[in-house]
Amino acid sequence: MIGLLQRVSRAKVEVDGTSVGEIGAGLLVLACAERGDTESEAGRLLERVLGYRVFADADGKMNLSLRDVRGGLLLVPQFTLAADTHKGMRPSFTPAASPAEGERLFDYFVARARAAYPAVETGEFGAHMQVSLTNDGPVTIWLQVNPA
Repeated sequence: MIGLLQRVSRAKVEVDGTSVGEIGAGLLVLACAERGDTESEAGRLLERVLGYRVFADADGKMNLSLRDVRGGLLLVPQFTLAADTHKGMRPSFTPAASPAEGERLFDYFVARARAAYPAVETGEFGAHMQVSLTNDGPVTIWLQVNPA
């Protein structure tokens, strides 16, 4: 499972002009299930997202996690993270989980996040979304959890 983390000062997702998720300072995570991923990978990715140290401590070093700073968490499904770009001029999405499996794992990821963390917002699986953000830093980190 892939998570693209962006440390943000604010982020918002809209569908058809309506806000469906919005946070202040925290993490925007674009998430993608790949073929072969299970609940295990989703759970491991969530632990990494919540514990990954990308926020500055008193000395300005990235030593604090989302849990430490109690920021917002905006989870947005994005199957295009699994694009295979090795050949040609058009990406292939065969590495991505099927739409049904991708949605199931994203829903599981969100449910686990809401059970573990108090400030979770989401995008909408399968919808055409407009995502706006102010990347803080900029800090953008690619996390990938492969099947064990």
